[in-house]
Amino acid sequence: QVQLVESGGGLVQPGGSLRRSCAASGFTLAHYTIGWFRQAPGKEREGFACFTTIDGGTYYLPSVEGRFTISRDNAKNTLLLQLDSLTPEHPAVYYCVTDPLPMSCWGRFDSCGQGTQVTVSS
Repeated sequence: QVQLVESGGGLVQPGGSLRRSCAASGFTLAHYTIGWFRQAPGKEREGFACFTTIDGGTYYLPSVEGRFTISRDNAKNTLLLQLDSLTPEHPAVYYCVTDPLPMSCWGRFDSCGQGTQVTVSS
């Protein structure tokens, strides 16, 4: 059974950083397309960073490239997300997502973590 358990998140000041983790179980993370989505208040959920097994590549939305970094610890079967230079435009609920198929980073994923709120405020 695929499970994604997230940790990290919370309150950060503008310009600050945050690190998110997503512990995977029931599957080998390195063999799945896996990434991060977010949903801001009043907006649709959007993917912004992922590893895809289509080509083994790492993809980011242009709006987050250079500020957010996705990585994975294969030994711990854990997906990581480093959020830097956070601004008041960034608050949202952040989710890790995964799918066993080779797929686009911006498609509909099969499994999703519980989500965690990230708030940016002074």
